[in-house]
Amino acid sequence: MEDIKLYVTKHKDRFINELIDLLKIPSVSADTAFSQDVLDTAEAVKASLLKAGCDFVEICETAGYPIVYGEKTIDPKLPTVLVYGHYDVQPADPLELWTSPPFEPVIKKTEIHPEGAIFARGSCDDKGQMYMHIKAFEYMIQSNTLPCNVKFMIEGEEEVGSVNLKTFVENNTEKLKNDVILISDTGMISNQQPSITTGLRGLSYVEVEVTGPNRDLHSGLYGGAVANPINVLSKMIASLHDENNHITIPGFYDNVEELSLEERAEMAKAPFNLDNYKKALNLNDIYGEKGYVTNERNSIRPTLDVNGIWGGYTGEGAKTVIASKAFAKISMRLVPNQDWEVITDLFTKHFTNIAPAGVTVKVTPHHGGQGYVTPIDSIGYKAANMAYTETFGVPAIPVRSGGSIPIVALFEKELKSKTILMGFGLDSDAIHSPNEHFGIFNYLKGIETIPLFYKYFVELSK
Repeated sequence: MEDIKLYVTKHKDRFINELIDLLKIPSVSADTAFSQDVLDTAEAVKASLLKAGCDFVEICETAGYPIVYGEKTIDPKLPTVLVYGHYDVQPADPLELWTSPPFEPVIKKTEIHPEGAIFARGSCDDKGQMYMHIKAFEYMIQSNTLPCNVKFMIEGEEEVGSVNLKTFVENNTEKLKNDVILISDTGMISNQQPSITTGLRGLSYVEVEVTGPNRDLHSGLYGGAVANPINVLSKMIASLHDENNHITIPGFYDNVEELSLEERAEMAKAPFNLDNYKKALNLNDIYGEKGYVTNERNSIRPTLDVNGIWGGYTGEGAKTVIASKAFAKISMRLVPNQDWEVITDLFTKHFTNIAPAGVTVKVTPHHGGQGYVTPIDSIGYKAANMAYTETFGVPAIPVRSGGSIPIVALFEKELKSKTILMGFGLDSDAIHSPNEHFGIFNYLKGIETIPLFYKYFVELSK
């Protein structure tokens, strides 16, 4: 494996340019205006897998966007690693906040990335991190060092809830059979301190609609006499948290996993500077559930957040109107043992019950998924830690992420295998936000580290 650094150095420019070409395709799965671009990206991923050395690659049609499946079998008796990633990206809005066009990738130097970072939608989440695996695979093929079998499953609907992946996995358990699942769709603490994500939060995502009068009304003639859906919705949302920022939905915390003081102490060992955290976000203070510190609030505690709210007149100038309807999109991040379907039902019943007379409420669930925890004594975790230790010079720290990858729990249920989350992004990479970027250092370091995971996983599996 000593040649991996030389290989990355030799092919650095090509690796970067290939990723840039992939990032130019606006594969926004949430917007049908980009449907052909999403399909084009699937074709590009297929071509990359074939060129890297897969024996077999196919585009598997689903009821939505296709899944790209590839494999390389060197010996059926050897272990098999299943690599999962996604080629779709979040919408780039609001476009005016980008310092460069989201689908015209540019490399810029930053304080955190002095060697440069690629600024583009999808650069970190997840095209850049997914593509690391293809290039790492390419290296192992070219150097004849691939120690086991590999399967790739790259989907195009992760950013819209992986709505068709469940059916695909359920119908292809034999095709997807593996000994460990490897995903890079998370981050690490810093470029000096790697970490391995051992826990993910679940998710329940809903849209609510509050309806008052049967049409928009003149706010002078009707104001104060009929329920204003926007006012009502605002009050209903505000009531979902108490003075301690505790969620008020009855039964919401019934199955929340409470970590011991010892476990919380282990988590606290991860480097964290509150002043730097506030400075990076331009905040004068932090905010959250009473009794927990910042790194606990965004990882081991459930949350409820409004992701969008609208209604009435929002154009230029004034229009004195009481809107007939008001809307909001709400996400709830859940911790292990909270079932997302149960939570969705609890939310629906509660939100309907707190609506005052004069309005009607409709709750539409969009998507969700379960939380996940992987043990740190597993072969996969140990192999990942050994790989990080070799390339970074220090052991990785186990951390729990505040994010959600709902399909990880699905994989364990249907495929009976554990998932290892080897992320190389940073919190500052602005995923899902304007000016998303991925460090050149991180991209190349991922390509350098991933082959070592294969090596150690096979050695530890003997």
